[in-house]
Amino acid sequence: MNAVGNKAPIEIRNKDKWINKERVRWAKQFNIPLAEKTPEPFPQLTLTAQRALCAVVLHQPAKLDACIEALYNTFWIERKPIKDAAVVTAALATVLGEAEAKRMLEKAGSPEVKKLLTDNSNLAIDEGAFGLPYFVCTNAEGVKEGFWGFDHLGQIVDFLGLQRDQKGFRAML
Repeated sequence: MNAVGNKAPIEIRNKDKWINKERVRWAKQFNIPLAEKTPEPFPQLTLTAQRALCAVVLHQPAKLDACIEALYNTFWIERKPIKDAAVVTAALATVLGEAEAKRMLEKAGSPEVKKLLTDNSNLAIDEGAFGLPYFVCTNAEGVKEGFWGFDHLGQIVDFLGLQRDQKGFRAML
């Protein structure tokens, strides 16, 4: 967000209070497990987790989704400090085993992993990202478009040509 001059929602007066209510509402709407309170402190630096996931992409790509889920659960459900390397390692160990999780954290400091994270971040900015969540989607015709915000999932469904049982505002939720 710094690269495009954006502030985190929590840094904007009044939005900091609103954003947590909205986060909990959307989680309930989509049945996403989530602690009612944000992890403390909030926000936290996620560089270690991001680099660890890039190491997983390079060395254990089939386990990426499970590793993301483990880190999500650790931070957003268990409210553990994701900024701590030991917490990231423990979360990844639930998927990779302890030895492989430690190896991913060691690889996280490598030039190859740092370059991948930088390249991914630059690609996101080049594709129009200015905050999170930002989704880049390609439909069946090969058209690519970006969507910002969790509240635009209905537009993503339409853009991708996915079937919905309803139309109207309820179908957008």
